[in-house]
Amino acid sequence: MKTRFSILFVSLSLLLFPGVARADDDIEGRIQSVNRAEQSFVVKGIKVFVTPSTEYDDGLRRFSDLRADQKVEVEFYYHDGKHYAEEIELDD
Repeated sequence: MKTRFSILFVSLSLLLFPGVARADDDIEGRIQSVNRAEQSFVVKGIKVFVTPSTEYDDGLRRFSDLRADQKVEVEFYYHDGKHYAEEIELDD
């Protein structure tokens, strides 16, 4: 029953509020590339943008600390077709 409710809630949310942030999610993996001009980076083929409210942890203090091949865990949300980082931390 809980699963049906969750699916129904997400489905209704997407119909009633298109373009609004969807359910939060996270991804772990190595940074494949960093685009300083766009303030974005790619993990597992997903382009993630940072914002002024993005939080950094575990030795990371700012976007400029990100480097290709670093293993990270990223909490993000989806809005208007883009992924935005809420928190980025180094992963062991």
